[in-house]
Amino acid sequence: MDTLQAIMTRRSVRRFQPRPVAEEKLKRILEAGMNAPSAMDGRPWQFVVFNQPECLQALAEGLDQGLPMIAEAPAAILICGDLNREPEGAFWPVDCTCAAQNMLLAAHGLGLGAVWIAVYTVGFREEACRRLANLPERIEPFALILLGDPAEELPAEYRYEATRVHFNRW
Repeated sequence: MDTLQAIMTRRSVRRFQPRPVAEEKLKRILEAGMNAPSAMDGRPWQFVVFNQPECLQALAEGLDQGLPMIAEAPAAILICGDLNREPEGAFWPVDCTCAAQNMLLAAHGLGLGAVWIAVYTVGFREEACRRLANLPERIEPFALILLGDPAEELPAEYRYEATRVHFNRW
């Protein structure tokens, strides 16, 4: 699958087959995340991989009072911002967003389904991730990506809107 095809056909998959995600695929997804662009090449990210059913169940209960798609996902990756790598704290959310998008595209390219769950600025989700992942003080939970073999097939959606494009000025 080429890059543009991956971008244009990636969808948020929320239903997964009950099969583990191969370690090699997890590694490739993490490599893609770590190859994202970042301001001043700070790379202020850390990742926590969850692939044990009891941990995923605890995440489901902590994040959204038993949200089934979290508990049913074979794996999840918590993307975190490492404030030790960026003392100013200004760019890490953008950098982690770039890492997340790379990871979503890598998962799609590897034939996996994935969905992003916002954590950053959602207080109870931040607290749950911090507690369940035992995060150190200067590590900020940012987003959770659920991964697995898809149990649903979603068609591509063309989302380009010419009315949102402005050349040279508004």
